[in-house]
Amino acid sequence: MKVLYWGLPLLLLLFIPLWVQSPYALHIFILLFIAIATGESWNVIGGFAGQYSVGHAAYYGLGAYGAFVLLEHNHIAPWFGVWVAVGIGSVVALMVGSITFRLRGPYFVLASIAVAEIIRLLALNWKDVTNGAEGILASDLPVLQIGNHLVTDWNGKTPYYYMGLAMAVFCIGVNWAVKRSKLGYYLQAIREDQDAAHSLGIPLTQSKNAALLISAACTALAGSFAAFYVGFIEPQQVFGLDVSVQMVLVCIIGGIGTVTGPLLGAVVLVLLSEALRSNLIAQGLFKLGLSETSATGAFLKENLAHAHVLIYGLLVIVVILWMPDGLVGFVSARLRRKAAAE
Repeated sequence: MKVLYWGLPLLLLLFIPLWVQSPYALHIFILLFIAIATGESWNVIGGFAGQYSVGHAAYYGLGAYGAFVLLEHNHIAPWFGVWVAVGIGSVVALMVGSITFRLRGPYFVLASIAVAEIIRLLALNWKDVTNGAEGILASDLPVLQIGNHLVTDWNGKTPYYYMGLAMAVFCIGVNWAVKRSKLGYYLQAIREDQDAAHSLGIPLTQSKNAALLISAACTALAGSFAAFYVGFIEPQQVFGLDVSVQMVLVCIIGGIGTVTGPLLGAVVLVLLSEALRSNLIAQGLFKLGLSETSATGAFLKENLAHAHVLIYGLLVIVVILWMPDGLVGFVSARLRRKAAAE
């Protein structure tokens, strides 16, 4: 059953570019893969270990800038530079973890935000390397070839689709492996009660640092991919607080501490974001009978596309009040009640 549960959707996704010719549709899938990768990455430290970092934009941005700078200044191809960027993000994560894991609860959350903001300001002011607020526009990517065989020249969205899919599957696999490992059991014990876990001999700092290292490495990988897909980066775009918040929202909506939760949360958040951006929700209401010329209709048409932060906030409130375990917990509870009734 588990092979069908994961294998069948993956098989269908492999053939999507053959059936779907719309660049916009492929763009939505690529955004979805990025959201899945970042959500699954954050889930390792936030979901399994219960350490609610709101500063993961630091590792996302380091991954983006690391690979970008190596390409622009040193002409290192991104499929080599990305691993250097992942290494940089991992080293920074170990340094940050050795300091911030001495804190707990809201103090750790504030410390994680402060770290991301410090790195954002460094990127903003280190103009010789990052070009400051002007950002960096990627030059043409070198073709990817193995021997004399051309793999891709990066024209179109199909190469990014398959690379994004591979990245998302990798991050899901990392989550699955961590959750079922000895480290995963340690992290879940730490999440439930740190003092009790410590009394049982579980190394708190070592386990949390290992989780942060894995989480940061995967986040940096996603940041590198997203940067090259967009083709442009600047400090606020990759180090901004909203980047970290979106990772957290993906897990909260889908279900924190589960492997499938970030996947479902990413689907909801990406589709909702695109529906708001393109005003599909307002257009749907107009088709249902709402007058476009009425005061309400005019207001929605003008403002709904820019109200994503408000909508996200309302969605989080709904999830916390009626689905505290996210979509995965809500569906699981309904299935258990149905099975008990039968």
